[in-house]
Amino acid sequence: MEIEEFINCYQKGLNQLDGMTVADSRLGYERLCESFQVRSSAIACDVTEITGVPVTRLWARDGVGRGDGVVVYAHGGGWSLGSSRSHRGVAEALVLALGREVVSVDYRLLPEANYREALADVLGVWRTCDPVAAVGDSAGGRLVMDAAATLTREGVGVPPLGLIYPVVGTPHMTTLGPDAPLLTRDDVMALWRSVAADIPCHDVSLPPSRYVHVLAAEHDPLTAMTADAVERWSGASVHVSLDIAEGMVHSALHGLPRLRPMQAAWRTFCSRLNASIEAAASHDGSE
Repeated sequence: MEIEEFINCYQKGLNQLDGMTVADSRLGYERLCESFQVRSSAIACDVTEITGVPVTRLWARDGVGRGDGVVVYAHGGGWSLGSSRSHRGVAEALVLALGREVVSVDYRLLPEANYREALADVLGVWRTCDPVAAVGDSAGGRLVMDAAATLTREGVGVPPLGLIYPVVGTPHMTTLGPDAPLLTRDDVMALWRSVAADIPCHDVSLPPSRYVHVLAAEHDPLTAMTADAVERWSGASVHVSLDIAEGMVHSALHGLPRLRPMQAAWRTFCSRLNASIEAAASHDGSE
């Protein structure tokens, strides 16, 4: 599949959500994302709850890596869409790439909940699981960053983070990059206004972990702010990386099974994250 075909198919699916009720739009979004997924028979899953928060636990059926710690994953969807079903493909890809169990969090969504409640769900699962890494994409990336900042203020150690086209800092029309297919600056600002009042205050110039690995898309208005943040973090004596998927757009991770440039960037991103998980474990073991 070429990126133009993905964009056309994905945009068509998004257009069909217009005018739907909240419940129907969420179901439609799940069907859209699932249409790109290629489920792996090598992955087992369990839909359950952790501290009252719905989660889906995924692991390799052969059991390899299940005892090596879990990875907490927060899906994207603009804080109002998305679920462990819509992002099942991403969670499975993490299991296969990292060789560890993944806990995909179904945090509460807007408008029924607010950002503070979504963050509380992610934090509740995180604290219980004590993960070896946390990964979030888009809106979920921001939740992971804010959860990490909250834990840091509490004096709790933060594991390596994997951030996929995250919302970093405070978006503004002058700091965002140019409009792109599937996501424009107006889209970003509208989504930001829906949560801005509930975003916790912390110093975004500080890296959210000693190990931060970011995967961005070349054509995405969020990438400019992400690149600026990574540059700042790089001067803070931490392990930080930024991989930009050439020619890709926001949401292209859903097309991972069919988009070769996304696959290449994904392999590098996961390799860096896996190396940091091992490094963090060695560092903790030596203390």
